[in-house]
Amino acid sequence: MVTYAERINSLPPYLFAEVDKAKQQKLKEGVDVIDFGVGDPDTPTPDYVIEELCKAAKDPAAHQYPAYSGSNIFRDAAATWCKNRFGIKLDPETEVITLIGSKEGIAHIPLAFVNPGDYTLCPNPGYTVYATGTSFAGGKPYDMPLLEENGFKPDLSAIPKDVVKKSKMIFINYPNNPTAAVADKSYFKEVVDFGKDNGLVVVHDNAYSEVCYDGYRSPSILEVPGAMDCCIELHSLSKTSNMTGWRIGFAVGNPEIVAGLGKVKMNVDSGAFLAVQMAGIAALKQSQAFTEKTNKMYEVRRDALCSGLKSMGLNVTPPKATFYVWTPIPKNYTSIEYAKYLLDKAGIVGTPGSGFGKYGEGYIRFSLTSPLERIQQAVERMKKL
Repeated sequence: MVTYAERINSLPPYLFAEVDKAKQQKLKEGVDVIDFGVGDPDTPTPDYVIEELCKAAKDPAAHQYPAYSGSNIFRDAAATWCKNRFGIKLDPETEVITLIGSKEGIAHIPLAFVNPGDYTLCPNPGYTVYATGTSFAGGKPYDMPLLEENGFKPDLSAIPKDVVKKSKMIFINYPNNPTAAVADKSYFKEVVDFGKDNGLVVVHDNAYSEVCYDGYRSPSILEVPGAMDCCIELHSLSKTSNMTGWRIGFAVGNPEIVAGLGKVKMNVDSGAFLAVQMAGIAALKQSQAFTEKTNKMYEVRRDALCSGLKSMGLNVTPPKATFYVWTPIPKNYTSIEYAKYLLDKAGIVGTPGSGFGKYGEGYIRFSLTSPLERIQQAVERMKKL
């Protein structure tokens, strides 16, 4: 009989795998399922990105092992994008590293800085990989509650001093998944000061930086003076250019932190496929025009869903960023019960808030990555319940 390691046995079921399992069962039963679960863009990757991939894939040099930290030209392109987008000046050789998607970077970075028994400070509700990556490194994830009364931002002063003293890393994520909350530079300064005062590596997951509405433009934590002393920021082309399946992203920031992540990567992977990196360069160069177009589409979808939910008495706030709507649920349900109710009675998949952590209880997350007509159909189904 096969015996799994304790690090595997102790893991909770992966949230989105469980959601997909329930969806697949309904599909087998012949239900017309409307999926607002996983945040996976439903429109195609731009043609210019695909064309660059096809061109690059014909170059025999692309078929060899890629550089662990990414090609010089991709890192140059990432640094240029950061300069144009945020006004950040970066050294591509030491302050930029290519990732096989930002999830990979999040999962690997605790291995570089966290010893067994060390804490990392993780937002709750939050992306589950922050805690999983910590656990794989032998660390202990400490939950920082994201509460509505605090604008879904961690209250750093509420973290026990003995926990802070034993911590090596803090994860933050704005624009935020799952709550869709945003943060300004003043809050980022608070996080930077907290990180510097306590000797923490600050990891900012900025995967949703380009998915913004109503004229809002999300900042980078690296715009804050002193951030380069303790911060690394992760970016993803998954959401920026509809490239979820391509697995390409990058991290930027303090050179020692970037180097630490690089040391892990050179021992566990062989870097991103060079042809995908070339396609990523094309995506970065034209990202602004593309995101302006897709954001208008998501904004229409957001308005349709939020107005529909409000008409049913749900107290939802239209998000300024991300393609998620974080919705309080009726008080006579748990979040899992309500998600199951929607799936069983209306064929609608939503993600229960408790799946992102105990402080997500009382909410459900809807993704805007379904066509407008399907959102409208879902609203009509919910109104009939």
